[in-house]
Amino acid sequence: MRTDSSPGTLPAREHLPATDAGTPVLDVVVPVHNEEKDLRPCVRRLHEHLTRTFPYAFRITIADNASTDGTPQVAAGLAAELPEVTGFRLEQKGRGRALRTVWSASEAPVLAYMDVDLSTDLNALLPLVAPLISGHSDLAIGSRLARASRVVRGPKREFISRAYNLILRGSLRARFSDAQCGFKAIRRDVAQVLLPLVEDTGWFFDTELLVLAERAGLRIHEVPVDWVDDPDSTVHLVRTAADDLKGVWRVGRALATGSLPLDRLTRPFGDDPRDRDIQDVPRGLARQLVGFCVVGGLSTLFYLLLYSGFRQFAGPQTANALALLVSAVANTAANRRLTFGVRGRGGAVRHQAQGLVVFAIGLALTSGSLAALNAAGGSPAHSTELAVLIAANLAATVLRFLLFRAWVFPDRGAELGAASTAAPHAPAAPAGTPAVPYRPVPHQPYTSYRTTQIRAGEAADPGWRDATVRLQPVHPHDTDPGDLR
Repeated sequence: MRTDSSPGTLPAREHLPATDAGTPVLDVVVPVHNEEKDLRPCVRRLHEHLTRTFPYAFRITIADNASTDGTPQVAAGLAAELPEVTGFRLEQKGRGRALRTVWSASEAPVLAYMDVDLSTDLNALLPLVAPLISGHSDLAIGSRLARASRVVRGPKREFISRAYNLILRGSLRARFSDAQCGFKAIRRDVAQVLLPLVEDTGWFFDTELLVLAERAGLRIHEVPVDWVDDPDSTVHLVRTAADDLKGVWRVGRALATGSLPLDRLTRPFGDDPRDRDIQDVPRGLARQLVGFCVVGGLSTLFYLLLYSGFRQFAGPQTANALALLVSAVANTAANRRLTFGVRGRGGAVRHQAQGLVVFAIGLALTSGSLAALNAAGGSPAHSTELAVLIAANLAATVLRFLLFRAWVFPDRGAELGAASTAAPHAPAAPAGTPAVPYRPVPHQPYTSYRTTQIRAGEAADPGWRDATVRLQPVHPHDTDPGDLR
């Protein structure tokens, strides 16, 4: 059963901050750089659409990052003309930098952004943010690669987009379908935790944010979109693709080395059925068995190759001991990372020491088998030795898995589950303490076109944590019978 959040804890998933009078429920950010031509028609069209279809208070924020043309003047004119529009000026270029700056400063419970060319049909905006307003999801993305999407674009961009997403699936195990569609939304409380971990300040910002969110167990909602390619897009495809590949390598390396504090993020925003204890069902047993079998099969091949190599200049017992020792160290390291999900260097030496004890047991079993074979057959053939060693290693493998699971790498998930049962909404870190990024990125200063400033959102703000969102339509009687949306 869910309980209400208390001050200093992160809100449950179904909770959103109660908004004060005049505070927007949705803040749509439009990042721009030298877009004086398209900015005015884009913002006016977006404003008209939100006024007509969105039932709650909203704000449109123009995030101008280092434009050198007339974009700042156009943004200032729109902010003076439309009360729901405001603008920020950043002196450094970068879409990711602009989004992080504005999202970090916004007090709206739901934050979104879209590209200035409005390639994505605006009819998908309400379906995008609805799961976040209801509390069902933590992030939402528009997908051009969903089956129900309708996309018009050239073959070059189509190939690049699909190839990039295949790279993400193969290298970072990403399960979301479209990382780079400029049409996304996030809950403010989720953004406050994730944004300090995102290092990129350019086009890879979206991908890095989504990968971290997915690895943290957050729910990402995908919306099929209608999308028409902008032939006048100023995005430099080659340079952007190169930067994205560098970002994939950086994030993949950080995930592999365990330098990301994902344990602080795992399911922090409410009850998750995967965290519940189910009687007589060991946690993660099936996944661990599959991982252990894969690692064990590769280790056996590695061991046999080593044994055959050592056997060229050493006796069977010496060759077996050396091959088993080297393969045991590699097997322990692989199982530590891949099978049991232990990241980082903490406890690595202890785990290897315990793995050597397991190795000694396997050595005794395999050496005993060789000794029995030699005693029975005198001088057995090399193929017979290998067959006996394979059988002995299979028996040692079963014992190794049991010892790894119960002794070397005990189930940390059960401990976390017990802790979450005792305190389901306990914060991952002390109240007011931000998550430690693996490479801190300072927020960039900005100036506002309007005299009214947006106060910076604080992750530990207790003023809105105990109440569910209470939203009233801005125009309760403004309906268009001819609009089927």
